[in-house]
Amino acid sequence: MTTSSPEQKAAPAVQGHPQRWLILGVISLAQLTVVLDNTVLNVAIPSLTDELGAATSDIQWMINAYSLVQSGLLLTAGSAADRYGRKKMLTAGLALFGLGSLAAGLAETTGQLIAARAGMGVGGALLLTTTLAVVMQIFAPEEHAKAIGIWSAVSALGFACGPLIGGLVLDHFWWGAIFLINLPVVALGLVAVVTLVPESKNRQGDRPDLLGAVLSTIGMAALVYAIISGPEYGWTSGRVTATAAVAVGVLALFAYWESRIPYPMLDLAFFRNQRFTGAVAGLVLITFGMGGALFLLTQHLQFVLGYGPLEAGLRTAPLALTVVLLNFSGVAAKWLAKLGTPVAVLLSMVLMSAGLVAIATLTGEGYAGTLLGLLLIGVGCALGNPAMAHAIMSAIPPAKAGVGAGINGTLAEFGNGLGVAVLGAVLNSRFAALVPVAATSLPAALASAEGERERRQVIDAFSSGLESSQLVGAVAVLLGGMVAAVLLRRAERADSEVVSA
Repeated sequence: MTTSSPEQKAAPAVQGHPQRWLILGVISLAQLTVVLDNTVLNVAIPSLTDELGAATSDIQWMINAYSLVQSGLLLTAGSAADRYGRKKMLTAGLALFGLGSLAAGLAETTGQLIAARAGMGVGGALLLTTTLAVVMQIFAPEEHAKAIGIWSAVSALGFACGPLIGGLVLDHFWWGAIFLINLPVVALGLVAVVTLVPESKNRQGDRPDLLGAVLSTIGMAALVYAIISGPEYGWTSGRVTATAAVAVGVLALFAYWESRIPYPMLDLAFFRNQRFTGAVAGLVLITFGMGGALFLLTQHLQFVLGYGPLEAGLRTAPLALTVVLLNFSGVAAKWLAKLGTPVAVLLSMVLMSAGLVAIATLTGEGYAGTLLGLLLIGVGCALGNPAMAHAIMSAIPPAKAGVGAGINGTLAEFGNGLGVAVLGAVLNSRFAALVPVAATSLPAALASAEGERERRQVIDAFSSGLESSQLVGAVAVLLGGMVAAVLLRRAERADSEVVSA
């Protein structure tokens, strides 16, 4: 076992750090900023489409450039935090995120905005890994579940409040302001981190796996690029099949490399732990369904139902409020303790899947169907997200807290980016098949439509594409719940057999 560093000994493992709850508030603020940026852009899609002339593929790249860079760098960022210091990496992440936000807010073209978003992803990778790693270091083991529950609730709050905050800003300012509002939060976070957060690291930690970082980044970027390009160039086109082949080959090489080197960025032995594997399967599919679904929901509220940015953001708020209420009141933690992790995860994903189905099939009846769906999703998120995050982190050695957080963040970001790409592709394919005019986006189709009848056909085609996409997301979430519950149940049985022996 790796020897603890002096910094780790400064915060006793039994009692936890004396200022741990205040520190949790500080790192939650940093976490909130990063997660907000994953969703705040969704509500600005109509503005970007009009003011920058962005096509659907441009919008997807604006969103995916951020998440792809994060998913590629999270493992390396986590390993670096373990070795060189989690406080140092948290401070660097905040600074880089702030600089990227400034560049994004001042961007004048879609290319500049995509590049700035990628730069923000570098800072976001450092932030996402270090926040969860610090939680694992400053809290005693018996408090981990509660602390992760609050950390996860803050993540869910940011995920759902992005459209609300984005709508409020867009109602009064231009689209670039949704990035510039990060700057005062980053400044406050930097002061608080430097003042309050203790340093912790593993001085005998593993060397950074630079080749692994390159391979994982290239492989995942190629995979999502193939998915995004499918509807535009054709799934059997040379561009798409060649990119998909590169993705498969590079990711296979990444797995081989990680299995051969003495200090891997991703220890493949983790995947032999059924608790870890079950949580991983659930996390990828839940973020796949939820990331893509929220991307689609904000478009439905604005393009189809005709709400403004602020109105659309307000109408997604019940999801966040439900998550915050259940987690901060302790109700979700009590349910988790009573039901057990496998049942809690399955129930959470059944609820979320039902919520997506309600949004897909009942939105034609007005906002009531959407509200029902958001409430079901909120209850499911409040129960399931902390359970899966804790299952992943508890399967990782404490000295590898940064790597564990990197794995958790990588899978969440990859699932989110893949969900936007796949469900966006389903929407585009369905819309293109049904729309009565030639166009690459809903605004373009509406501009080309002649007469109210043709405009109605365009809206109906877009609504049909949204419904199909939401249902695909619902199936993914439900499958994730079933797979995760089975694997987590097997892990519990194996643990009980070891104890009884």
